[in-house]
Amino acid sequence: MSHESRIALVTGANKGIGFEVTRQLARKGFHVFLGARDSAAGKAAAKKLAGDGKVAFLAIDVSKPESVKRAAEEFARAADHLDSLINNAGVLLDDDKEALKITPEIFHSTLQINTLGPILVSEAFLPFLKKSKAPRVVNVSSGGGQLSEGADGWAPAYCISKTALNGVTSQFAAALPNFAVNSVCPGWVRTDMGGTNAPRSIGEGAAGIVWLAADAPQNETGKFWRDRQVIAW
Repeated sequence: MSHESRIALVTGANKGIGFEVTRQLARKGFHVFLGARDSAAGKAAAKKLAGDGKVAFLAIDVSKPESVKRAAEEFARAADHLDSLINNAGVLLDDDKEALKITPEIFHSTLQINTLGPILVSEAFLPFLKKSKAPRVVNVSSGGGQLSEGADGWAPAYCISKTALNGVTSQFAAALPNFAVNSVCPGWVRTDMGGTNAPRSIGEGAAGIVWLAADAPQNETGKFWRDRQVIAW
């Protein structure tokens, strides 16, 4: 694949915000790798987007280091660089309700996917990002992870995992001065996770992510964004 082609990888992209981010990036001319752990769902999603541009399925389960490693090996057979990594895969588990009643299993599973997953994927794909002229990492976070506003008791394990993910963003931005590494809050979006009462459409939720992945100034890094505006950690 030509080095002139802009290439993106979106994890957790077979549905919801990740699917829409993939669609929007493909329409911008990116060759997008649609990452998903469910092969059948991922292949079906990539097929749906065939008319929007170049989209290829990439099997990846961000909670499993061996899967992430295999995904990087598979990617290497198809591309020579990566311009934008969008760490979108995430979970909000049904039993994540009370801070003082979080089970070790709920906490571990949530952190494994929402926080450690982006670390593993970023590390595995770092060699490809380093070959980009303008490498970008976008970590899809949540306003629930903000410390500045204080907690309201909602989904504590999820919120803690996003606070930690924001910490990952800050550390990676410091470690990778030539990269644009940012966190982004898509807002409360009508997805399977957000529910039908959410005020924002999937397209609205995806727009800020796509901007950071494709169009934001390269020198904007180490920040937390919502709708193209910096917000407090």
